[in-house]
Amino acid sequence: MSNSKKTVIVTGASSGIGFAIAQAYLLRGDNVVGNARTVERLQQAAAKLDNAENFLGVAGDIAKPETAEALFTQAIARFGRVDVLVNNAGVFIAKPVTEYTEADLASLVATNLQGFFFPAQQAAAHMKTQGGGHIVSITANIGLQPTAKLPATLPVLIKGGINAATRHMAVELASDNIRVNAVAPGIIETPLHTSFADSEAFLNQLSPSGRVGSVQDVVAAVLYLTESSYVSGTIMAVDGGAAAGVW
Repeated sequence: MSNSKKTVIVTGASSGIGFAIAQAYLLRGDNVVGNARTVERLQQAAAKLDNAENFLGVAGDIAKPETAEALFTQAIARFGRVDVLVNNAGVFIAKPVTEYTEADLASLVATNLQGFFFPAQQAAAHMKTQGGGHIVSITANIGLQPTAKLPATLPVLIKGGINAATRHMAVELASDNIRVNAVAPGIIETPLHTSFADSEAFLNQLSPSGRVGSVQDVVAAVLYLTESSYVSGTIMAVDGGAAAGVW
């Protein structure tokens, strides 16, 4: 249990990992500001959240800088400050490198790259003025250890870049008492991966542990990182050992 109530921004908060992260902070008594693309998705999420009176939904395309600005402006207006940013919003498109389209690239750059950068930029500016804070991004273990079993050049390009940017920001912002980390999940049982038709057997063999993870595995990592006062610049793989090497 945290010692004092925090205010946490979670992008992609209406389903999957983002919803579970929002729920976890609310259950701890914290305030959560959640982003999703539409008001309807946020209303549906709020109806299922515990302690929803501490939840503020801010709809908008996270690829746009004005959405990131609105997240922080409304969070501060409602709760006074922002202690934690969880950059969770993301899309995943896996296909052979020769089959990616311009639309695939645009989608991944918008949601995964711009959706990371603009909120992180807002967080850094705000947290500098208040004396500290924590930025955590949900990336991907294949940005640490690619595998031919799952062709995914564009996610590796972008999530791997966010892993590197996380380490850089941790160094750049350390003197401002801002900690910056990432959680790099492997295959987690969420709606994001239901597109694989032969999913269970295929997904299980993407980890040496022989199974997929749960959203709570990722939640536990996020909570650990944001509670730590001395962990920064870490890319924490949550993947059953898949990023450790070849098996």
